[in-house]
Amino acid sequence: MSDEAIIKRLKVIVKEHGGQLGLAGAIGVDQGFISKVINQKQDISYYLIRKLCFQLKYSPEWLILGTGEKKIDKPESAKLITEIQMMRTEVDILHARMRAYEMEMKELREQLHLDKKAG
Repeated sequence: MSDEAIIKRLKVIVKEHGGQLGLAGAIGVDQGFISKVINQKQDISYYLIRKLCFQLKYSPEWLILGTGEKKIDKPESAKLITEIQMMRTEVDILHARMRAYEMEMKELREQLHLDKKAG
């Protein structure tokens, strides 16, 4: 997912709510949080996406992909958000496993190098 494209759509939402402060108040977050995301000093979180979609009824498809209707109030919206969260969790687990394998490979390489030196 392109963060820049989502930030562009987030800026549209900010404008529709009268600025960062208005949007922050509407979804119950700190204005500084919105500012950091827009200025790319903080990654876009699924927490923010979920709030925009559940509380303000923006379509997850529009917000994330830029397709479909901007606002939607259908039950499948909640299902899509849940699926996105589940996939994000799976990605995080895979990244953690990958880091563990990389560390294990590094240790094996170091041991092999030491074995060659000793042998």
